[in-house]
Amino acid sequence: MRIKSLYALLFICFIISSCLNESKSQVEVQEVSPITGTWKLLKGTIIQGNDTTITDYTINADFIKIITDTHFAFMRHDLGMDSVAVYVSGGGRCEVKDNKYIEHLDFCNYREWEGHTFSFDFEIVGDTLTTKGIEKIEDLGVEQFNIEQYVRVD
Repeated sequence: MRIKSLYALLFICFIISSCLNESKSQVEVQEVSPITGTWKLLKGTIIQGNDTTITDYTINADFIKIITDTHFAFMRHDLGMDSVAVYVSGGGRCEVKDNKYIEHLDFCNYREWEGHTFSFDFEIVGDTLTTKGIEKIEDLGVEQFNIEQYVRVD
C-alpha cells in the first residue's frame, strides 16, 4: 500500500511540475519589443515642403515618451517659469510590427489631433531610438515628415 501511495505522490508531483514548466515556457515566448520603455526626446526635425524646422529638446524643455506593448503616452513641458508656459500631452494605443511603430492618438490636449493614426519606421542603435514618418491630417492641412531622436531613460 505504501508503494502505491509513493507512486501516486510521484505522479502528482510530475503532473504539477509539467504544468509549471508549460506555463513558464508560455511566458517566455512573449518577447518584449526593444522599443518598449521610457524615452527622452533629444531632437525633432519637421519637414513641410521645402521648409525644415529642427528643434533641440534638451534646451529649456523636457519631453518624454513612454511605450508599452499596447499603449504610449508623451508629455512635454518647458522649463521656463514665465507666463507663457507650454505643456503638451497625449497618448493612446500603439502597435509594433518589425521596424514599424504605429500610434493611434486617442488623447491629446490638441483635440483636433485625436483619432488619427501615425505610422513610423524606427531604428534603435545602442540607447538611441530614431523614428521617421509622415504625419498627415487633411482637415488641418497638416502633412509633414517627422524625424525624432530619443535616448532611453530606462
